[in-house]
This record gives sequence, structure tokens and C-alpha cells, in this order.
Amino acid sequence: MRFQILSSMKKIVFCIVDAVVIALTAVNVFSKFSILAVISLLFTNILSAKEITVSADTSSRLIIYGLSQLEKEIAASGNRLAIIPLDDKSKRADITIVYEKDIAPEGYVIKLSGKQLFVSGGNEKGAMYGLLEVAEQLRFNGGKLSKITAKSEEPRLEFRAIKFNLPFMAYRSSLSQTQQDFVVRDLKFWESFLDMMASNRYNVLSLWSMHPFHYMIRPANFPEACPFGDDELLSWKNFWTSLFRMAHNRGIETYIINWNTFVSPSFAFAHNVALYSVPPIHGGTGDTTKLVERYTREVITQVINEYPDLDGLGITFGERMGGQTPQQRREWLDRTVLAGMKDANRKIKFVYRAPLSANTGSGGSTSEENDSASRLHVESLDVEDAFVEFKFNWSHGHSSPRLFMVHGGELTDKYINPLPTKYKYVWTVRNEDFYVLRWGNSDFIRQFLANNSQQYVGGCFIGSEIFTPALDYTSKPGAHKTWDYHFQRQWLWYAMWGRLLYNPETSDDVFEKMLSAKYGKPVGEDALAAWQIASNNMLKFGSFHRGTADANQYAEGFSAWTAPPDHPQILFNINNIITHPVLDTVLYVNIRTWITNGRKTSGIQISPLQLAEELDRDNEKLWTLIRKLNSKKLSPSALAEINDLTAWYWFGCYFSDKLKAAVALADYRYTDNDRRNEAVEMLEKCSSHWRKYAETITRYNKDTFLFSISKDGYSWTRMQEQVDRDIELAKVQK
Repeated sequence: MRFQILSSMKKIVFCIVDAVVIALTAVNVFSKFSILAVISLLFTNILSAKEITVSADTSSRLIIYGLSQLEKEIAASGNRLAIIPLDDKSKRADITIVYEKDIAPEGYVIKLSGKQLFVSGGNEKGAMYGLLEVAEQLRFNGGKLSKITAKSEEPRLEFRAIKFNLPFMAYRSSLSQTQQDFVVRDLKFWESFLDMMASNRYNVLSLWSMHPFHYMIRPANFPEACPFGDDELLSWKNFWTSLFRMAHNRGIETYIINWNTFVSPSFAFAHNVALYSVPPIHGGTGDTTKLVERYTREVITQVINEYPDLDGLGITFGERMGGQTPQQRREWLDRTVLAGMKDANRKIKFVYRAPLSANTGSGGSTSEENDSASRLHVESLDVEDAFVEFKFNWSHGHSSPRLFMVHGGELTDKYINPLPTKYKYVWTVRNEDFYVLRWGNSDFIRQFLANNSQQYVGGCFIGSEIFTPALDYTSKPGAHKTWDYHFQRQWLWYAMWGRLLYNPETSDDVFEKMLSAKYGKPVGEDALAAWQIASNNMLKFGSFHRGTADANQYAEGFSAWTAPPDHPQILFNINNIITHPVLDTVLYVNIRTWITNGRKTSGIQISPLQLAEELDRDNEKLWTLIRKLNSKKLSPSALAEINDLTAWYWFGCYFSDKLKAAVALADYRYTDNDRRNEAVEMLEKCSSHWRKYAETITRYNKDTFLFSISKDGYSWTRMQEQVDRDIELAKVQK
């Protein structure tokens, strides 16, 4: 990390040296006179630059990082940053950074006193966040320190995590993962990703893999488990050590979360055990022999001891534990992972993923008995901090802000009745619904937090199980592509979740300023309004059409993947829309149920036709905003984002008219009111909407998206055939 702490004279000297070097390299092009002119110009600019002084604790890595970000913004405005030692009372600093005990940990306060700025943090991390806030305000106000506004914030949730699936021993193996290897191994990528996390107030990076440990160590008693030579293993160790240190420099903890009874492929081959690890296949029974147990226990201990900057581990009760009762799974955990943690030279934090399976299956189920037993198990852990993780609305957290199920079914109250004192909930808000199109709906996140951040909730994981946001393999090349990595496409999604997990009171004004800065013109208010509506089209679909496991609902594709061997993509056709259950039963009602029950709703439920009317009204507003934004002559990069708004517009049109068609067809099927002609008319409109939807998406994106379990990927254009098939389905007899 580059950070200059230089006096004014030293900085002038270094700049002159730089100028001379540049001039000497150009000596064949410029005359001596012009070289002197260049040096003179640079010297004049240096002298005219204003020095911003900061008094800070430079022994703190977090403060140093915060200052480095502040320096960038100060330099961008033509000024320079200078550090005054804390014990130097002879100078009056422009900015003073201190710690105050009465501020909450990770909180900060920015105060102005005359021309002085004071940044106070409840701890180092809070002070760093205060510095990042000052840097951001400078970015938005043109670099004017005099325009910094007072502000105070403190975290609502302590655990604000990114869920990042590694391509090393990945949960699902396919080209969508293996092509990520070289990017995820690149520390330049991680520097950018961790910068994003820090700026958005995330404080946990969780790295998920079936079994990453042979990439980290050579097990002392099982050297055959590590397939790498000494030099290659050293390279891997340098990678992990650097990654964990980089995270800590930004106030971010790191967790490794793995899947149970997997071993390294070389260990599996050497001992003919757990051969499902080659390649890793997550479903089925696991190998719980003594050899596998001993290997697991010792590996856990060694990893903790060899990586002092690793903060936590996590375990999953489910995959590769088929055939075991819940009690047998807990006993296996005691003998392996927990025993390995106990043998280590320090305590770490732990994520206990639950409930996943209350029987001997691996698919997921819940029960009061299992929840009670799991609670007792968690409360017995001897760890630094314990978190119990639940998948919020299973794999489709971007659906309803209300909780209806976790992995396996409805969650009982056994984990919170009575209120826990030895652990906290963490929700995993999965995204398996939009990988290509951008998303941004702060209202949904605030409502989610209002409903689900009780005193027993510690925070959230945000991310996908089957998509790694590193290599951007979906974008077409062109002037619009100003980003390097896929996560940068979804910058608004990351910004909203991170800022609001930290402080749900964060104003939309913050996101409007971000959008204006991103689009290069003061269009933030209109852009945010457009993103709220566009994203809501997808959210309404997720609430109306219940999704459970990963691949059975891919919202932006309006489809699902079916079972092996071919994994074809299946559109949610007109029959499916009529009969498929809704997720949010408080707000919506299934079409078949509504028709056969005399078109009755209960409570605050709205009918399918009322949902369609809402979509139409919203889309009319969205189209007006899109036209307004497109009239501003924005940059190609901004136009690519607005193109996503347009795609979500056509998605909303398609969803609305398909609801109308489904109601008309259900009327015929269940009440003998033959409205098939109306259904066909609506579905013909749907065909047109889908064609425009596909054309819009493929304007800036490659037609095929490599879903991790898909044989051929996904194509909106090829899906047109299934879309049009709905018309024929509506014409047939009952």
C-alpha cells in the first residue's frame, strides 16, 4: 500500500526528481529549454498546492489505510497531505483523529470547530470509517475541506459479511468456476474487492470451499494430502497470508467456511477414502472413518496455528452427511472440527450453519427437536464468538422482506425462546436470481432490516452460492466497459447492502450522490428512483413465485434448471404461473387458488390482477425515468447501466401480461368461462416483450451465461421458443 508521509520540502524534491527523470527519457524529443520549462511548471504547481495537515495515530494499520484513501481525494483536488505526529503540539492540524470511549465500537463522529475538522472513533475501525466518510465527502464536493458536513454513525449490526465462493474445490464445478482461478488468485483483484468492502462498511470476508486446506498447509502427519511442491505451496501460503493481512488492514475479518466430510483429492487417492472429493460432489453420504476424522481434526488445528490472521471457521450440516441422524452429525463435528479448534493455540470465531436437515437426508428439513438439540450444541461451544446461520427464504433472499422459510422449511422459535446469550443469528441473503442485470433497491433492504434485525440478530452474509463475482465473462467489449471485475458491475448492490447493514438510517441521498458521480451528471435522484422500480419488478416476481433450492428459480431468466444429466433451462410457462405456489402468502395468492376460491383474498393480500396493475403503473413511471436519463447524453458506461433498467422494464411488462394471461386461462380451466382468446392475446404481447427483453440484455452482454450446473449456459434469445410455446398451450382444450 502506497502512503506518503513527507514534509513539504521533501515532496518538492521528490517531484523535481520525478520531473527530471521524465525529461531525460524524452531528451530526444524536447530541447533543454523545454525540459527546464517542464521542471519550472511542476515546481510552480507544487508550491501553489495547499498542504492539508493531519494529526493521527500512524501506528494503526487501519488509520494508515483510512489516511491513504483520504490522500487520494486530497491529491485529486491538487493538494497534498502531511502528517503531524500526535505528540507534536507546536502545530495545529487541519484534521485531528482521536478515539473516544463514549462512541460505540466501529462508530465515528465528525465535528467541525472553526476551520478544524475532528474525526473521533469508538475504536480504530470507527476512526477509519470516519476517514473514509471524509474522503467520500471530498469526492462528492469537489475536494473542498471547508464543505465537509458534521456526521455521526454507529453500526446497527456487528456482522456484515460477504459470501464469496472460491473456485478452489468449488461447491459446484464447472467452467463458470474454473475460469475464475487466475483472477481469484491475483492479489490485485483482492485489493480492489477489499477496498470496495471497506468503503461500504463490510467487516467480514467469508471464503467458501468444499475443502481448501491443502491449498493452505502441508499436514504434518499427512504430507501426501498436499499435492504441491515446496515452492508452489510457499506461493499459496504467501497468497493466503497476504489476503488475510490486506483484509485486516481494512478492518475486515476473514472466515473459512467448508463443507464437512471432504478431504483433499490427493489424500482421497492415497488412502482410497472419500473419493467423492474428486471432483467434489456435494450430495450423498460421507466417509466418517477414523482416518478421515483424524485428518480433519489435525488439519483444522494446523490451519489455525499457521494463519494467525484467520479469524473464524464455519461448518455446514447437510451436504455429504446423508445417512446420518442430526445427533450423529453433531457428534462428528465434536470429534473433528471442534476438537481441532480446541487443540489449536488460540480461540477463533465460529459459524454454525443450521438447521439444513432434521433427518437422515441431505435435502433439508426442520423440526423443533433438532432445533432444540442444535441450540444446546452451539451453547456448549468453547469459541471466541458463535453465530448460527440461516438461509433467509432459502436460496432466494431477494424476494420478500418477510421470513417464510430457511433451508428445509419453516424455522421454529427454539433458537430464540428463551433469548440466546451465547450466540447470535446471522442471515444468509443469497442471490441466485440476477447475475447479469444490475440491482439496487434500498427500500427493500431497509424493510428487510426492520423485520429481521432483532436483538438476537448479529448480521448477514450477502452473496451467491454458485456465482463468483471476479472475472467478468458476461460483458461484451466496448467503450462502455470501464470496469475490471464482475463485482464492479454490481457496485450499487454492494453499496446499498453494506451501508444499510451498518446504518439502516443511511439516507438515499448517499446513493443519489454515488449515482450522479458514476453517471457524470446530477441525475442521482431520477436514477435511484428508476433503480428502485426496476429492481422491484424482480422482487415482486420472487415474492409471487416461490423459489427454494439454488437452481429451481433463476429470476432474471424467468426459468429453472432441471435435473442431470443435461440440466436444460425450463421457462416458467403459463401452466406453471397458474399453479406454482407463492412465497409471500401475506401479500399474494396463487392464481389457481384465487380462481377456485371465488376470487377471494384475505388480510392485506392483493389479487394476481392487482399485482399486474401495480407492475403496469410502476413500469409506466420507469419508462418515463429511462427516457429522461437517456436524454442526458451520458457516458457509454452509464448508458450500459441504464440499459439494464430498460431490461428490467421489459421483464416487468412480460411478468404483468403473463399474469393477465394466466388469470384468463385459469378462468377457462376452473370455471368454464372460455377466455382463451384473451389469454392468447396477452401471450402474444408477452412474446414481443420477451424479444425486446432479450435484445436489450444482449446489447451489452454475451448471449450465454455460464450457470454453474448448466451444460449449455443460458440464452435469453434461445428461450424465445419456449416463450412462444405458451401461446399454443393456451389454445388447447382442458
